[in-house]
Amino acid sequence: MKLIDTHNHIYLEEFDPEQDALIREAQESGIEALLLPNVDLETIDRMHAICDRYPDYLYPMMGLHPTSVMADYAADLKTVESWFGKRSYCAVGEIGIDLYWDKTYRAQQIEVFEEQLRWSLDLDLPVAIHMREAFADVMNSIYKIGPDKLRGVFHSFTGTLADLEEVKKLPGFKIGINGVVTFKNSKLGDVLQATDLSHIVLETDAPYLAPVPFRGKRNEPVYIWKTAEKLAQIYQTTVENVVTLTRTNAIALFKNVNKII
Repeated sequence: MKLIDTHNHIYLEEFDPEQDALIREAQESGIEALLLPNVDLETIDRMHAICDRYPDYLYPMMGLHPTSVMADYAADLKTVESWFGKRSYCAVGEIGIDLYWDKTYRAQQIEVFEEQLRWSLDLDLPVAIHMREAFADVMNSIYKIGPDKLRGVFHSFTGTLADLEEVKKLPGFKIGINGVVTFKNSKLGDVLQATDLSHIVLETDAPYLAPVPFRGKRNEPVYIWKTAEKLAQIYQTTVENVVTLTRTNAIALFKNVNKII
């Protein structure tokens, strides 16, 4: 089985100095590719460095994370944008709106999100959307910029049934499912009954959101298999079927990840 992790931060300090060992372990387990979203200016060099070591295995995205958007965001956004003229990326990400911790820069987050959505159209790239306590704002921005032209992933989807139905109306979007679906009190498994594997891609968000039985520990790439197993239970199918279908979805969405096709 060949599996694609569509959202992974293996370049972060939380993995130092074990990145190479963890990548080898991921490869040996059957994970075919890791897609790496950027966070902010401080993570760019680390992300590029590890992608350069594994050019046929690690695929970078470029974007400015919503929690890194402050009042003086313009210079950061310009720097992020400049990288698209220097390297190839598989997506614009990680972008979005996050009002969970702080609503101070809500207007700026919306403006930055919409600008990066426009980049994705200009560059013909998908987007990796981070969203917390901001579903209405995110959807408003998508409908403002181009709901029929945009494509991407609602990363770490944990929405309601109503949220899922709204996402399903967007023809170019999938939902990213990670370890949250394995949590004991998570209602996500019930929500997912309203869709099927054609709308899903797998992800870890490592080092965050480790699945049961590793919850509370550092998430690692190989733990994605626990998420695949949980989805097989939810849909009463085989892990192989989950992996095959979500891989197909990922390859169709992230067209620049073409070396593995």
